[in-house]
Amino acid sequence: MFFDPLYLLFMLPAMALSGWAAWKTRSAFGKYAKVRTMNGLTGAQAAQRMLASAGITDVEIVATRGHLSDHYNPLNKKLALSEAVYGSPSIAAVGVACHEAGHAIQHARHYAPLKLRSALVPTAKIGSSLGMWVVIGGLVLQMQGLVLAGIVLFSAVVLFQLVTLPVEFDASKRAKEVAFQHGLITEQEKEGVAKVLNAAAMTYVAAAIGSILTLLYFLIRSGLLGGRRS
Repeated sequence: MFFDPLYLLFMLPAMALSGWAAWKTRSAFGKYAKVRTMNGLTGAQAAQRMLASAGITDVEIVATRGHLSDHYNPLNKKLALSEAVYGSPSIAAVGVACHEAGHAIQHARHYAPLKLRSALVPTAKIGSSLGMWVVIGGLVLQMQGLVLAGIVLFSAVVLFQLVTLPVEFDASKRAKEVAFQHGLITEQEKEGVAKVLNAAAMTYVAAAIGSILTLLYFLIRSGLLGGRRS
């Protein structure tokens, strides 16, 4: 498969977009991680204030290891902030922290796309670990039923990533709006927060596009799309 010109035709643009998005995120975060917010709030403090402004008091904010490993876990209501975010008073840290607080607010408000994404997690994990290999096995063994099973599994990954897009964009929107409205950032700092969050959002767009192109490749190679099979 990796030596198939058709596969490269589909994947090279996706790989280029993914690489660009990752570079853009690192670049934006690195730039604004060096710029201190005027009020001196750390990422953890900004997240706490954003949650308080929404009346949320049952979410625990904790530090976690790893670069940009920030996330919100709706199962235990823990908002985990990476070392570069938790104790940093930078524009980048506040933007990322408020984005994760946005997910906690989504959870508290029963935001439908977040609930759907959470429900899709188990299926998406199975599809991510097995889907591609089942398709490849079916193509090698020329077993159309196995190919179909793999495509169904991998489709769960595509669906999960598509549902993830509105979840992430909405969290960023909440972060930018609430952070400014409640004085966590100034008018001048809004641009930096937006650049950091918009760059991060592109990584999710790139992942979704890559999965869609992979699925299209499988559909074409299986003969389900285009009427040919090879």
